Amino acid sequence: MSEIKSGFVALIGRPNVGKSTLMNRLIGQKIAITSHKPQTTRNRIRTVYTDERGQIVFLDTPGIHKAHNKLGDYMVNVAEKTLGDADLILWLVEPDAKIGPGDRHIMEALAGVKTPVILCINKIDKLSRDEVLPVIAAYSSEMEFCEIIPVSAMKGRGCQDLLDTIYKYLPEGEMFYDEDTVTDQPMRQITAEIIREKVLRSMSDEVPHGVAVVIDRMEFRQHIVDIDATIVCEKESHKGMIIGKQGSMLKKIGSAARRDIEEMVEGQVNLKLWVKVRKDWRDSDMLLKNFGYDQKSINE
Repeated sequence: MSEIKSGFVALIGRPNVGKSTLMNRLIGQKIAITSHKPQTTRNRIRTVYTDERGQIVFLDTPGIHKAHNKLGDYMVNVAEKTLGDADLILWLVEPDAKIGPGDRHIMEALAGVKTPVILCINKIDKLSRDEVLPVIAAYSSEMEFCEIIPVSAMKGRGCQDLLDTIYKYLPEGEMFYDEDTVTDQPMRQITAEIIREKVLRSMSDEVPHGVAVVIDRMEFRQHIVDIDATIVCEKESHKGMIIGKQGSMLKKIGSAARRDIEEMVEGQVNLKLWVKVRKDWRDSDMLLKNFGYDQKSINE
């Protein structure tokens, strides 16, 4: 019988390149929120893939980008700290042969890291095989990778090959989590992220990045879960947009969130949403900590 392999794989890349979509695909269920808007993921999310070969603990990170406020600083620090904690780095890029400044910034971050790096070219469903080759050539000329694997996180193409390759580079060792574990995130945090995702998917571009979600109450009784949650925004005008005419937008957000939460808890959910304004919360150390973005926790 072959030895069990277990290890940590950091999933990095520019915002909106498809990291959370890929992780959800590999795990086989939805853990990280996704949207077409960049910088969706704000915390490092651990998800766990287990099979007969061993266990892969994925560390999904916020996209590495130039920070414009304290929340941005927090997100970049989380991503860069993750590089040092991993046994393997999975760098996800767009299928573009022209390497932009965002990816060059990531190259610089990887330059001082000794951890092996797999380059994962995502969204190959949009290209022919011949169009992928120049992308591989462009990145290969800039730095050395242990492997280069094209995938489509949305369609699932290349994902099994990716899992097989990851196991090649993991150390032998016992599993870190029980085989039934898919994430170490508390249910309250996942619930808050689901609600925030629905805001991201429902609202226009001018609102979502100034939004946080706080779970005020989550109580289980028989087959019903009572949840009170507050959507925090930065401006009174945003509050009005989130609530919508006669509460229509808030109702839409709540209905969409409730469906996903009920699937997660396998029961009925009684969800109540409120909206509050906290001006410039993304630059407030106290509010960032209150909303779950604590700089000190990065080093724990």
